[in-house]
Amino acid sequence: MKDQSVLYEVTLQVEPALAPAVERYMRTHHIPVILRTGCFYNIRFDRSDEARFRTSYRAHSSTELERYLQDHAPALRAEFQAAFPSGVALTRETWTARQEWQTE
Repeated sequence: MKDQSVLYEVTLQVEPALAPAVERYMRTHHIPVILRTGCFYNIRFDRSDEARFRTSYRAHSSTELERYLQDHAPALRAEFQAAFPSGVALTRETWTARQEWQTE
């Protein structure tokens, strides 16, 4: 069976006073560094309110996600933790694509 596209999502609940700094860090440093790993072909960063963000990382396969988690995530997580030692709560989820629809 062919390996399917994988969506890895990280949600950040941020103390409001930290939200501008976290958003800037994510957009100008963290996400570009992750994209350069080559593990993901698409990354999307969203905000639902002033202090809640979601980053969606799309990988072509679970193998690519596992490569990221093993080879890159520990150092990048430590770097984020050093920049924001408190005030940010994270949740992580992995989704496997089942079907996708789109208009032309």
